[in-house]
Amino acid sequence: MYVEGMADLNEMIILFPIHPPEEQDAKLALIKEKTTNRYFPAFENVLKSHGQDFLVGNRLSRADIHLVELIYNVEELDPNLTATFPLLK
Repeated sequence: MYVEGMADLNEMIILFPIHPPEEQDAKLALIKEKTTNRYFPAFENVLKSHGQDFLVGNRLSRADIHLVELIYNVEELDPNLTATFPLLK
């Protein structure tokens, strides 16, 4: 479930540059909105409630690797998007 959510957001980010210029402002706004209101809060809550540094269990998993990749991609678009999510930094 976590990886599927990450894949959805990552797909929006990866496809962003190929949208026509007149659509890019709206697409960027959508990415930012979904990042800050849907995806990052969910991942932050999982880490908070789990009490571990990992999304699943107590060791590194595929979900953690995908989350790091997603965070890097989000920060490429806007480094301020992680500001309110201390556990994702």
